[in-house]
Amino acid sequence: MSVIVEKYEARARRANSLLCVGLDSALERLPERFRDEELPQFALNRWIIEQTHPYAAAYKPNVAFYEAQGAQGLASLAATVRYLREQHPDILTICDAKRGDIGSTNAGYVRAIFDELGFDAVTLSPYLGREALGPFLERADRACILLCRTSNPGAGELQDLPVDGRPLWRVVAERVSQEWNARGNCMLVAGATYPDELRAIRAVVGEMTLLVPGVGAQGGDLEATLRAGLNRTGLGLIINSSRGIIFSEDPAAEARALRDQMNAIREDVLRGTQA
Repeated sequence: MSVIVEKYEARARRANSLLCVGLDSALERLPERFRDEELPQFALNRWIIEQTHPYAAAYKPNVAFYEAQGAQGLASLAATVRYLREQHPDILTICDAKRGDIGSTNAGYVRAIFDELGFDAVTLSPYLGREALGPFLERADRACILLCRTSNPGAGELQDLPVDGRPLWRVVAERVSQEWNARGNCMLVAGATYPDELRAIRAVVGEMTLLVPGVGAQGGDLEATLRAGLNRTGLGLIINSSRGIIFSEDPAAEARALRDQMNAIREDVLRGTQA
């Protein structure tokens, strides 16, 4: 188990939470009071973090919302990660960038995301294979979160294609867990909108941690997700919620309610496994 996986599990236990707050801070949706700030997206993020950090085990900015605003957006992204490192260093930070290219290009992404910005983890596409992802996989001090069964409606177009009688998403789960995870620093993305596949992925990967998008606006069922995806210790999931929290009137209340709802289900699942 890598230091980053240990960091996440320690935070999840301390906060009694599997909640990841997605900082998808689209500029056009920012409340008016933040728009005159020098870095409007960071101003919103800082407020969201102040409101929600007691209930969060991770934060996940999606870089597209920051890159779309050019230099100002990238400055907001950097300021957000710096603020989290300084004020809440025990909370996991995930760069939702879905990077994946040839090895020399990935070396640049590694420097940018891990060393310059300082993220703990990054989402990655496995499509170019282990060799190309080497610069990421070699970083035992960081975590690599590989796309496996994503939450979008069209995911099955490629992810369900049969490979030797198994769907491609299952091959990815097997390959990452059995071969790519030599340093214990790999996780997988498994969407809440596909609980049957999530259950199958859990059976393949054992105790590995899974990042789960799709709860909330995308319609994923929270109870089905937890029953399918929890590992034997009641952990193993990072459950993301973005718009339902960050654009609500009371982010703290929304984050607390979702954390508490998760915990009620977790307790029921654990009671069932111990019975």
